[in-house]
Amino acid sequence: MRYQGSCHCGAVRIEVEAPETITCEECNCSICAKSGYLHLIVPRSAFRLVRGEDALTTYTFNTGTAKHRFCRTCGIKVFYIPRSNPGGYDVNVRCLEPQPRQVIVRPFDGRHWEANAGALAHLSEEG
Repeated sequence: MRYQGSCHCGAVRIEVEAPETITCEECNCSICAKSGYLHLIVPRSAFRLVRGEDALTTYTFNTGTAKHRFCRTCGIKVFYIPRSNPGGYDVNVRCLEPQPRQVIVRPFDGRHWEANAGALAHLSEEG
């Protein structure tokens, strides 16, 4: 199924291919817990930035591997390149329009990222 998504002001728009029922992760690390991000990690081939490259700014921390991309106008992070899957994209399920019919949320212990990141590595693999 193809989903559309956007930031709050609409400057950044994406498309993502994902199942009708989405299984995503809710991470308890400092940045995810504060932003309320729900993670849908997909291969690069399942993601498309429709518009807004010029509206994005990037934030990195720690190792600098993850590229957190934010709309510079409204501050919403629609997607980013995750440290656990640098070959894919991580889409915020809360930014999808319309919302999927069913969302299954799995907790992820990102506070202990080094010990748990391997459980996510397969999510950006081509199916």
